[in-house]
Amino acid sequence: MSSIAQPLAKYSAWRRAGDFVFLSGVIAVDPARATIVKGYADIPAEARQLLGETGEFSTDIKEGPILAQSWYVLDRIRSTVEAAGGRMDDVFKLVQYFRNLDHFPYYSRVRKLFFTGEPPASTVVEVSAMLPTADILIEVEATAYLPLPR
Repeated sequence: MSSIAQPLAKYSAWRRAGDFVFLSGVIAVDPARATIVKGYADIPAEARQLLGETGEFSTDIKEGPILAQSWYVLDRIRSTVEAAGGRMDDVFKLVQYFRNLDHFPYYSRVRKLFFTGEPPASTVVEVSAMLPTADILIEVEATAYLPLPR
């Protein structure tokens, strides 16, 4: 499985335009396996621990889906930016789409793990639905500045 963001249809996961790299919106889906990240069980153990999996069903079933999807999406963005030759510090703009804005504080906790320095400029939007199913809670698009060698 490729660790970079993979589109679900016929469009580019990312494109370079001069010194800028534009990432398409990333959702928590692995197209190669046709699976959606639905909770802690769908991400690596190290990530589950980092995100605070409790082992308590009532807590993990509520927080797990948005935390796991947030981690997966940001990890795919990290991998994609690295494949383009950059680092997360090069990402200067994020647009985050939520099915439910009440999920923003959970996502924000995860975002801080990926952007430890100055955070990127951000836009947050609540939407009524996202493709491919109602299980998708978040989509994030990113823009990075990666100067070409002169």
